[in-house]
Amino acid sequence: MMTRAIYFFAACAMAAGCTTTKEATPVELQKINIAVPVPCQVATPERPAMPTEVLAPGVTPFVLLRASLAEIDRREAYEGQLAAALASCRAPLK
Repeated sequence: MMTRAIYFFAACAMAAGCTTTKEATPVELQKINIAVPVPCQVATPERPAMPTEVLAPGVTPFVLLRASLAEIDRREAYEGQLAAALASCRAPLK
């Protein structure tokens, strides 16, 4: 008999917690931005052959100077391609 009384009071307590009010507060939603890592899909540009790497030992200084100037231009173009690939990987997703 005592266990029935305990169950009855427990059921009454749970039912009392289920009362509803006429003024229900609306639920406010918040937008939360979470950074999600994604793999970069940009291909790494291939490194070009540099003019000074193919020179034979003992070339004249004038030939070395021309190859060095050509290498500067080629290296700057390659670095520009690398910077563009890196920038596209760092760009935010849409």
